[in-house]
Amino acid sequence: MTVSHDPMQEPNPPAGALLHPAQPSRREFLSTAMKTASAISAPAIVSSRALGHERGAAAASDRLTLGVIGFGPRCKYVLTEMLKFPDVQCVAIADVQKRCRMEGKHFVDTTYGTADCTTTGDLRELLARDDLDCVIIATGDRWHGKAAMMAAEAGKDVYCEKPCGLTIDICGQIDETMRRTGRIFQAGTQRRSVPNFQKAVEFVHSGKLGALKELHASVYMPTLNNDWLPGEPTPAPEEIDWNLWLGPCPWRPYHSDYVVKRQWRGYFDFESGAKLLDWGAHTVDLCQWAGRYDATGPIEFIPSDQNITCRYADGVTLVLDFLTDPFKDRGPRWNTKLGTCPVKFIGSEGWISTGDEGDIDIEPAALRAELGDRFKRIRGTDASLHARNFFDCVKSRRQPVCNAAVMRKSHVASHAAALSWILGRALAFDPVTEVFSSGGKPDAEANGLKTRPERDFWT
Repeated sequence: MTVSHDPMQEPNPPAGALLHPAQPSRREFLSTAMKTASAISAPAIVSSRALGHERGAAAASDRLTLGVIGFGPRCKYVLTEMLKFPDVQCVAIADVQKRCRMEGKHFVDTTYGTADCTTTGDLRELLARDDLDCVIIATGDRWHGKAAMMAAEAGKDVYCEKPCGLTIDICGQIDETMRRTGRIFQAGTQRRSVPNFQKAVEFVHSGKLGALKELHASVYMPTLNNDWLPGEPTPAPEEIDWNLWLGPCPWRPYHSDYVVKRQWRGYFDFESGAKLLDWGAHTVDLCQWAGRYDATGPIEFIPSDQNITCRYADGVTLVLDFLTDPFKDRGPRWNTKLGTCPVKFIGSEGWISTGDEGDIDIEPAALRAELGDRFKRIRGTDASLHARNFFDCVKSRRQPVCNAAVMRKSHVASHAAALSWILGRALAFDPVTEVFSSGGKPDAEANGLKTRPERDFWT
């Protein structure tokens, strides 16, 4: 069955869907998480598929309901795999752009053959719903952390695209919020769920490469751009809510390149760690995993024109190698066939390297026979495996592979490296207290950059 409708036409609310004052528990949530006294709730829409009447669909008692915050190309890639799970039902889309939220509704409704997916331009309305178990957050960087914490306060489990926090401080707040609320959190650093990366880490952990000496993470060449584009007429809020698009970021004039063309990357206000976390959120995370550093991080960061060298307390080094053009110039350390986000782990007896295309390089050659089957990338597998881990943990209440604590340590390491590059000098860092120091004393300048001022955009 295919539903035919105009994806750009905002649907009228069904009977009984009139807005009404929030209930006390919801009011309490909104007052603490969003500093507002009321919210809008939408009706729970239960389709025949949701009730398990469609062949292969899970029964309602085993079904997880999903909401989407931010619908764009990345969200569509991940959501395509999520919608294949019979025990997951996407029921709502929130996006500040009418065009995007209606494209999201059309995508979901066409997949399911229904017209059930509801839309809103305000994530607060989506989070106020009582019939949502979890959300996927796929906005730009500026909203990831704030939306994740709001969702947790609203009692929703969270799958959050990376980079998850704009600053060291926000990453810590996310971790602490998830601990306090007891919500399940999965960072979208999906390479921990991909077989070739798992195999490379397994070789390090097995000791077959000898004692670990170096970890190499490929990252974009950092940039520091504080420019503003010239202002354009601000669209009507029902078409593009510019205030909500900016969210906690400092105000600047509207320009369609930021929103419609999605060219917000490269602007410091909108992006994490001077662009370093675009790949670093993945590759540094993989290095942390390979070195068994999920509960800690480097204690020193030394920037140069070509890389940032980070040192762990046990003497192992982590090198963040800058790639001028990460899709073409992989530099002398990288085999171009490995694909994007390559990593390299070096031990006293050999090394192993892999990337997104699935191939694995290893030395000495005698270890090649132990690799077993060759790996090849199958598009969508990464999203499917990672999302499945998340949904299984939502049901079991166990911690996912990229939970908030894991995310915090790898993101903080990436942010600290970026700050050393921004300041142009070596920084000492305590991964427990998350305090920078110089000469044995707290470094006020570096510590001042662990956070950013946030705009009180709700008022």
